[in-house]
Amino acid sequence: MPPEILTNTQAANTAQVLRRFRVVFNAIRSHFRQIEKQVNLGGAQVWALSVVRDHPGIGTGMLAKHMDIHQSTASNLVKTLQRKALISVSKATEDRRSVQLQVLPAGLAVLTQVPGPFEGVLPEALERLPADTLLRLDQDLGELIALLKADEQAAGIPLAQL
Repeated sequence: MPPEILTNTQAANTAQVLRRFRVVFNAIRSHFRQIEKQVNLGGAQVWALSVVRDHPGIGTGMLAKHMDIHQSTASNLVKTLQRKALISVSKATEDRRSVQLQVLPAGLAVLTQVPGPFEGVLPEALERLPADTLLRLDQDLGELIALLKADEQAAGIPLAQL
């Protein structure tokens, strides 16, 4: 319905939903800003670091899978963490084309300074929703994405990098 034909109730509902989106985005932004302020790393970098710590020897492809991001994004995160001497990258013995990642002591020290959750507040909150609520939210957001004609490629970009 065009905005000029919205009823008072529809306008109030639209405003309320918009305010709720702002609350969600601000909670996400605040969490990642707090992390960056504490350890001078972006939220996606901290999340990647925690995945490497939890899965010693993981490769870049599996890191991307664990974080549900594109492999090129994971590669960029790995390069940054390696440059900051927080992880080590070594060639895998069985396949020299792939790498194995290990967290270094400096990386472990960073993780002890960061308040969780490492993956961000939104994934943690979504995991705590009842299954039927999560399904309904997915369907409703799908409708919203269609109306926005949004680029679905953005789904592979961590929120901390938006």
